[in-house]
Amino acid sequence: MPEPNDCELLVEFVRDDAEPAFTTLVGRYVNLVYSTALRFTGNPHHAEEITQAVFIILARKAGKLSPQTVLSGWLYQTTRLTAANFVKGEMRRQRREQEAVMQSTLNEPEETAWREIAPLLDAAMGRLGETDRNAVVLRYFENRTAREVAAALKLTEAAAHKRVARALEKLRAFFNKRGISATTAIIAESVAANSVHAAPVGLADTISAAALAKGAAAPISTLTLAKGALKIMAWTKVKTAIAASAGILLAGTAIVGVKKIEVYHANRDAWRSARLTWQQVGETPPQVRILPTKFKPPVHNMQTCDGTRWGGIRVSVREILRAAYRAAPGRVIFPGGEPQEKYDFISTLSDGTEEALQRELKKTLGFTGRWETNDTDALALKVRNPDAAGLNPGFWIPDEYGDLSHGHIHCFGEGLSWAPPMPPWGLTKYLEMIFQKPVVDETGLTGRYNIDLQWKVKADPQANRDAVIQALLDQLGLELAPTNLPVEMLVVEKAN
Repeated sequence: MPEPNDCELLVEFVRDDAEPAFTTLVGRYVNLVYSTALRFTGNPHHAEEITQAVFIILARKAGKLSPQTVLSGWLYQTTRLTAANFVKGEMRRQRREQEAVMQSTLNEPEETAWREIAPLLDAAMGRLGETDRNAVVLRYFENRTAREVAAALKLTEAAAHKRVARALEKLRAFFNKRGISATTAIIAESVAANSVHAAPVGLADTISAAALAKGAAAPISTLTLAKGALKIMAWTKVKTAIAASAGILLAGTAIVGVKKIEVYHANRDAWRSARLTWQQVGETPPQVRILPTKFKPPVHNMQTCDGTRWGGIRVSVREILRAAYRAAPGRVIFPGGEPQEKYDFISTLSDGTEEALQRELKKTLGFTGRWETNDTDALALKVRNPDAAGLNPGFWIPDEYGDLSHGHIHCFGEGLSWAPPMPPWGLTKYLEMIFQKPVVDETGLTGRYNIDLQWKVKADPQANRDAVIQALLDQLGLELAPTNLPVEMLVVEKAN
């Protein structure tokens, strides 16, 4: 007798409160969920907590899932969102406590390709549309056959092949933009071989017990994590409400439809606050808008959710362009003069948000950008004293924080910069903000580091830059040397 499929097990669980049905689902997918969480955190204990939270969410939402839901894809996306929420919480805790804790116990695979791909895999998967993401999860995370993928997605086998190939090409392009050269075949092979491995013995039983009790027996931290993930997922309900409102209006029930649209518009504008947070950016309904700011100095607030969705309050055109083109702070030039006006903006589409923001810049402000490589005055970051006390190897979750107005740059568990074509990140990003020109990493240091650079802020800009240069040397043993070299710059011009 064939095993019941996911949909049949969910129906049985919801209809009869059947514990064996849910336990079967946990056993079927615990390795997928645990492995995804472990990639995010690098910590088995945290991965177990995230896994438990994800199955608690499944138990609570099982009755609301559509029969067309690809459960493995749904669980993967829920794990990704839950783990991202957890990591952000850990970053905040790190900043408060100002310490780097515990080296990851995740053993790196020996394969070079997987070592390069793994840290960015889940971010890349997050950029895919739902059907593409489900196709990759089914084909390579679960190692299903093309025929099984086609059946799950209700496609022909030929269409499923095309869907998988297109999704792999999108992943390849994502990695290539970040300096990782890998063919679609290498990506497919690496993901299939390494993305899922066995969860700890006994974890499935623990999870089943907690999830079946809807979290009643779970630790408070796990319940908090589940609630946070549910909040992040809530924006999808807004999209459903919009569609329902449109249907009601077309059916002639105008009053109810208008009320729902009013609720949507209230949520749509909720982001426009001086205290905008990255969580609010992530929860804002899909939209792209640039508006003249309604805030007065000293308000300035720039936020991103997972580096894909952006929002800003009273920010410059330069900063909006940086988000739209993924440009580094010191690599944007305005041949016709830089505008001084300030704007509030939001860009939260689940797919193609950067391209949409570029179009909105052109439409609303009349600016467009193009990349051009020219000899440019820059600063080269070099090692002067390799034994400086402040440059420590870092093994924790990547975390960065810059409060330049108070003389503080905090970069834990990151490289000094990411290799081209990805713009500088970490320390070099903040240095470009201060010096307003390209900062090129010539240290030769390729590992991850814990950096906590501090200096006394000066009112005079040049004196402040001198203070930063001295702090770099004294605390990190690094120096900034003037140089001139070919640099790819974003040239901003008025659209025709």
